[in-house]
Amino acid sequence: MIQIFHNPRCSKSRACDSFLLDLNQPYEIIRYLDNPLNFEELKALLKKLEIPAEELIRKSEKIWIENYKNQVLSEDEIITAMANCPILIERPIIVNGNRAVIGRPLENIDKIL
Repeated sequence: MIQIFHNPRCSKSRACDSFLLDLNQPYEIIRYLDNPLNFEELKALLKKLEIPAEELIRKSEKIWIENYKNQVLSEDEIITAMANCPILIERPIIVNGNRAVIGRPLENIDKIL
């Protein structure tokens, strides 16, 4: 089943939700701010995305700027930061089996359907 890691306060995430709804396919909404991913879950998600952890970070977030900007962090340290502060995770993320994409732009979703 398709999953969307969703933040309902984010307009891009809501647009992705609408896009998936229009496909008329079942999907699961995961509100990752309410139920944060742990370190291992984030590692598994990054593997599906096929990107390094740094590419999943929202670098404009205040938490990132105040605590991590201009630091040299390892992959594990970045993943730990996302596990501790899930607001740092780019959104929306769409997972279909062993593949995942960041739903910006929406056309990215077509790559895994």
